[in-house]
Amino acid sequence: MSISDEEIRKIIMPLMLSGAKMLDRHCPKCGSPLFEKDGKVFCPVCEHRKKQMASEMKGVEERLMEKLTELANSMPDDVEELEKHLRVMELIINLLERYKALEGGE
Repeated sequence: MSISDEEIRKIIMPLMLSGAKMLDRHCPKCGSPLFEKDGKVFCPVCEHRKKQMASEMKGVEERLMEKLTELANSMPDDVEELEKHLRVMELIINLLERYKALEGGE
C-alpha cells in the first residue's frame, strides 16, 4: 500500500521538522522513505499504521469486554435462555482470544 498525501502531511513532514534524518532508502512495504532517529532506522508510515490498527483493535476489544460484562451481570433464570446467553458469552471470549493472538502474532 502506497503512502497518501495525508500521511505525508501528518507523519513525514513533522518527522522531518523534528530533526529525524531521511535516508535514501525506502520501505519495501509502503514505499515511504526510511528515517533514522536516535540510532534507529524505521518506516514512519508503517509504524503509524501499526499504532493506528492497534488502537482500533483495542477499541473493539474494549467493546467486547463491556458486552461480556453486561451479559455476565444479567444471567436469565430460564435454562434455555441461560444456554443462549452462555453461548454468546463463549463466542465473545473466542473473539477476544483471536484479537489477543492477532496483537501478538504479526
